[in-house]
Amino acid sequence: MSGDYMKVQCLPVVVLSGSLFALVPGLAYSQTAPATSAAAENQATDDSILELDPLVVTPTLGVQTQSQSLASVSVIDQETLRRQDPNSVTDVIRAQPGVDVTGNGSYGKTTSVMIRGISNKATLMLIDGIRLRSATSGGAAWQHLEPRMFERMEIVRGPRGSLYGADAMGGVVQLFTVDGDEEGFNPRASVGTGSFNTQRYSAGLSGIRNGTRFSIAGSHLNTDGAAIREGGSDKGYDNTTGLAKLSHRFDNGIQTGLLALRAEGNTEYNTGDMDYVQQVAGVYGEAPLAENWRSRLTVSEARDESEDFPDASADSSQFDTRTRTVRWDNNAIFGDHELAAGAEYMDDNVSGTTAYSESSRWNRAFFVQGLLDFSPFSLQPSLRYDDNEAFGGETTGSLALGYKLDDHHTLRTSYGTAYRAPTFNDLYYPTGGNPDLNAESSETLEVGARGQYQAFFWDFAVFRTEVDDLIDWAPTPSGLYSPQNIARARIQGAELAAGAELARWDLAAALTFLDPEDRETGNDLERRATQSLRLDADRQLGEWELGGSWTLQNHRYNDAENEKRLAGFGLLDLRATWTFAPLWSARLTVENVTDKQYETAANYINAGRAAFVSVNFGR
Repeated sequence: MSGDYMKVQCLPVVVLSGSLFALVPGLAYSQTAPATSAAAENQATDDSILELDPLVVTPTLGVQTQSQSLASVSVIDQETLRRQDPNSVTDVIRAQPGVDVTGNGSYGKTTSVMIRGISNKATLMLIDGIRLRSATSGGAAWQHLEPRMFERMEIVRGPRGSLYGADAMGGVVQLFTVDGDEEGFNPRASVGTGSFNTQRYSAGLSGIRNGTRFSIAGSHLNTDGAAIREGGSDKGYDNTTGLAKLSHRFDNGIQTGLLALRAEGNTEYNTGDMDYVQQVAGVYGEAPLAENWRSRLTVSEARDESEDFPDASADSSQFDTRTRTVRWDNNAIFGDHELAAGAEYMDDNVSGTTAYSESSRWNRAFFVQGLLDFSPFSLQPSLRYDDNEAFGGETTGSLALGYKLDDHHTLRTSYGTAYRAPTFNDLYYPTGGNPDLNAESSETLEVGARGQYQAFFWDFAVFRTEVDDLIDWAPTPSGLYSPQNIARARIQGAELAAGAELARWDLAAALTFLDPEDRETGNDLERRATQSLRLDADRQLGEWELGGSWTLQNHRYNDAENEKRLAGFGLLDLRATWTFAPLWSARLTVENVTDKQYETAANYINAGRAAFVSVNFGR
């Protein structure tokens, strides 16, 4: 490969579940640089560059820097998560380039993430490579993910069906759990309290010892919550999450590992409450089959479980979905080029109080990808075939072309297809499922450019997506509602991302323009903001660190007819951290400083001003 790419390949790495390689942040060059002041200065420069041009694995299943990737990708690193100290992962991804978040209120209420105007059901979420979503309703339950269990997020915008199969139409968000990245035993703990009688406790232990990496952690959050309907009562929420992660690398290069993450609790809604469980677990083994070829086998399971308790006059309802996956990945390097190929078998099962006409389905897939470097040109073709028991075969592919103008500027263009699988509700719901549905399908064309410098970067992209066979629940001649492949959409837009490290300032900006059109009516697709802006600024002042985030989004329509308009809004969040002793800090965050009342779904208001203070130990 090119000199730059080979430099990345030789960095110390740790394998994370579901992706072949993933860099351990902060370890770059630390095992190879000579102990001299010049080397230390060079290492500091390299680390600074990696902060602005970090390594990513989600776009291609292999290691590339963000600037080498021919996909539009954003990275939220450990430092950003520590500074912003969010109570929900969606707080930190809201209004990132191409990302929109909607919800039925704050604190554990139903939340959707849309990338480039594509619905939550077609936005894929991975935890260390393991797919987590509801097989019945579709999409992931983002609201139950505890941010303190994660140290990094990668957001890939645009179709990734040729690598991940179903539901990667809008893009992929991958969350990486906390990993042991320092020798010895490294404890951490946090205790905090805040508005709405919110209490939060978390603790963890991680490290490296004799080739074994480990991380165990736990957290608990409970809150009285805020009202979700105007004039209504507060709706509470609690979440208890545990994480266990272990891996070992043997002298012969073989590595094995396991992961277990479980979140459970209760959330109140307008007419009742719900118990929930979100869980992922996996084991893997990886081995070098040749000098240039590594192979990896991952076996995993994901669970999404819920039990609703409506008013006393109604019985509870339970929906449990389980996805078991076996995935085989292979990466081989041939000079300046890399080839990735593999196979995947996935089995979905549903159970509960609803009697679906079918309770399981399997999916078999094969995929191949090339990362070809003909400097200054680069080419990335990929192809995947899925065979699904419920709706037949789907072939998806992509082709990306990059051109490096000079050491700082790169042009890229890509074309990709993807699809969304019908859910069990779509296919088999007792009072209206349609087993004859086709999968939704899309085609996306994108053109982009990136400027990468030592102290700052910018990235610009324009795109157009055509979606066919959109699934919509519509009335049938009998008067009942049933899902049909009747709708089409055209979504186009532009994104600009920028970041800089200047004079102890860390700055980031994201700007998105979106035109999401229903091709049948000419109306905007519901609940999509067409313009958004996010600005983040943080400044180091000795033992203090001060910062803030400003998010602006324009209006959106709550309905397909565009008759119910939801007003735009601006949110200001402020934060301060005081490091009062080695490894000890106190942190204050104030969300929605101006106490703005706003809606992203009709008749569901979000929390007003909320302050939170915590004391933290560890790195």
